Amino acid sequence: MEKSWQKTFDPAASFRYNIESITMRVGGFLVQERKHFKKPVLFFFAILALVLIAFGTYTLRPSNRAGMAQAATESAAQSPQQNAQSILILNYHKIDTLMHSLSVNPADFRWQMEYLKSHGYNTITPDDLIANMEEGKPLPNNPVLITFDDGYLDNYKNAYPVLKELGMKATIFVVTDFMGGKKGYLDWSKCREMEKHGITIASHTVDHKSMTDLTDEQLKHELVDSKKAAEEALGHSVDYIAYPTGAYNLHIADMTKEAGYKAAFTIKYGNADKESNVYAIERVPVFHTENTNRDFVERISYTPLFQQFGWKKS
Repeated sequence: MEKSWQKTFDPAASFRYNIESITMRVGGFLVQERKHFKKPVLFFFAILALVLIAFGTYTLRPSNRAGMAQAATESAAQSPQQNAQSILILNYHKIDTLMHSLSVNPADFRWQMEYLKSHGYNTITPDDLIANMEEGKPLPNNPVLITFDDGYLDNYKNAYPVLKELGMKATIFVVTDFMGGKKGYLDWSKCREMEKHGITIASHTVDHKSMTDLTDEQLKHELVDSKKAAEEALGHSVDYIAYPTGAYNLHIADMTKEAGYKAAFTIKYGNADKESNVYAIERVPVFHTENTNRDFVERISYTPLFQQFGWKKS
């Protein structure tokens, strides 16, 4: 199988195809939004630039194609740890019918989960992710880590039944002081039930304060006390946290490590890989939009493509 792949894979053709896809998408956007260009000349040059990019991809010299083919063959021969995977981590919040950007409709959520399932994606846990990132342990093909922030009750009512039915794993980051005492949020009994069926429960701090606004003493409270509360309620170690609103800095990352967490998640856009900081792991947010499912497919398709062609982590 590996030799057959090396014979039939054409890196130059793949490169052209990917660039053409982006060019067509951006070109279509420019045509639709041309009324917003105050100066027609700017619109003309934007279209011209896209045409030149598309034309350039068809004029790759044979010597360039040979070099790309050799690089692809060498890359395929690397060990699994050297040739690390790019790992998709999805970030949801609410799964309900509210017309809000953070509220994905239950019907759309089901469609997205069925899309992942039918397109060969395999759900993983945070433990799987970190074992791959730090030890090079193999993951299934097309790994995806599905996460939810805040611990809303609708995660249990609308997302959990779909995940359970499809045999998919997920992770919910809960705000421990909201558990069982704030309307619209989960309680610990529901969390324990979900953990029996592939759902990992992790920390989202004590009360969802922006961590960059806190003193060190307050940070320690949010990190340590939320971990303790979750561990007491669940009866096992809680090793992962997501920063509220995604706000963090390197000092907060260091304190998170000192508090005993194995990893932390941000809302920094991108896929995770060997270059990711395990205390600032990227995720791909999923929003309610005018065309939620189309935008979902574009996000999970284009993120690895941008990284493949030179988009760098900051």
